[in-house]
Amino acid sequence: MDDIEDVFVARLMTSDLHAVTPDTLVEDAAAVLLDNDISSTLVVDDEGALIGILTTTDFVDIVAKSQPKAETTVERYLTRDPITASAQDSVSAVAKMMVEHGIHHVPVVDGDKPIGIITTSDFAAYVSSPETVSP
Repeated sequence: MDDIEDVFVARLMTSDLHAVTPDTLVEDAAAVLLDNDISSTLVVDDEGALIGILTTTDFVDIVAKSQPKAETTVERYLTRDPITASAQDSVSAVAKMMVEHGIHHVPVVDGDKPIGIITTSDFAAYVSSPETVSP
């Protein structure tokens, strides 16, 4: 396996993104996660700039604090200004950051536009892969 310092986020991130807007109903956001078998969705404004993130863990909070079908919008529960990475960051630095902050999803941005996401599942896939990833 390559030296982890030489592997960049661009190699591990998922670029097939699913996003919602702050005014999306939480049940519609839940459907996005379930329909796409993903554990988070990015929240973007009308220009596509990253505002925040909504993860499956947030849905525990949604159920605990509200009527899940009460036409509540994503804006109430999203994590605003999430910690982000760039495609050129080393995966080891991002992994350390995720551990330090206790997070499982890091949007990858180019400026303020999301271009991907890296999650704990991406790290597990990398570690379990018998193939090496070229830098």
